Amino acid sequence: MAIGVFDSGIGGLSVHRRLVERFPHADFVYLADQANTPYGGRSGEEIVDLTRAGCERLFAEGCDLVVLACNTASAIALRRLQQTWLPGIRAARGRPTNVLGIIVPTIEAATGLPWEHEAERRGDKVEKLDVLAVFATPATAASRVYEIEIDKRRQDVAVFVEPCAELAGQIESGAPRAVLEAAVAGHVANVTRRIGRAPDRAILGCTHYEIISDVFRAALKPGTPLVHQPDATAEALAGYLERRPEYAPGTDAGASGRRVFLTTGAPGLQHDLAEAFWGAPLRFDPA
Repeated sequence: MAIGVFDSGIGGLSVHRRLVERFPHADFVYLADQANTPYGGRSGEEIVDLTRAGCERLFAEGCDLVVLACNTASAIALRRLQQTWLPGIRAARGRPTNVLGIIVPTIEAATGLPWEHEAERRGDKVEKLDVLAVFATPATAASRVYEIEIDKRRQDVAVFVEPCAELAGQIESGAPRAVLEAAVAGHVANVTRRIGRAPDRAILGCTHYEIISDVFRAALKPGTPLVHQPDATAEALAGYLERRPEYAPGTDAGASGRRVFLTTGAPGLQHDLAEAFWGAPLRFDPA
């Protein structure tokens, strides 16, 4: 069994790299929907359709488990696909098949609580608020998933989401560092102004942003902790595989640590920013 990793572009490489490190003997297939990136400004129906198509391509490549390494797809499409589409796919394939997202493990890491936990609603005044900034695409921000789900679990955490309309596209295209620094500085200034002070912590709520996490660190108040989605996703997947051994990677006779990179866009080598993050030349094959 191979594990599929899906994103609208190169952002999911941040999650993919951590998963490869955690499960070095597993077969992985990465699919970047670069023909349609970025997803952040698309309608909900478009995001659902594109995510479904990406999962279908990864199933065809031999994946039984797909990780949506995309906040927008996880926020907009995942629940609908799990409830209305996956049951038919499982019946047609005749074997375990699932799609997981990255928002649940991120919220678990941000709150320190399991997803099943919901706080008892009390009228007590919160003495000290933990102010959490979330930098996200417009579609993820519009879903309000981070505000809603964190508020269910922690009444002492105030969430401020900053929509970053152009940033994922700039990272995807390999924009110069000066352009990225200016964009990130503007978004950090916006959310700081809305809060009235610097945030206590931050989530980079788009996997593209993890590629330039050093730029965010430089723009935020020194020492501001970041909730890292790749780490949270790898930990959550390890726990999931312990509970669901039928998906255990690297244990079947055919597993060889295979690494496949596919794109719906132009195949070939990626730009310098992607290669610098990955640590080696990175070539995508046509999907």
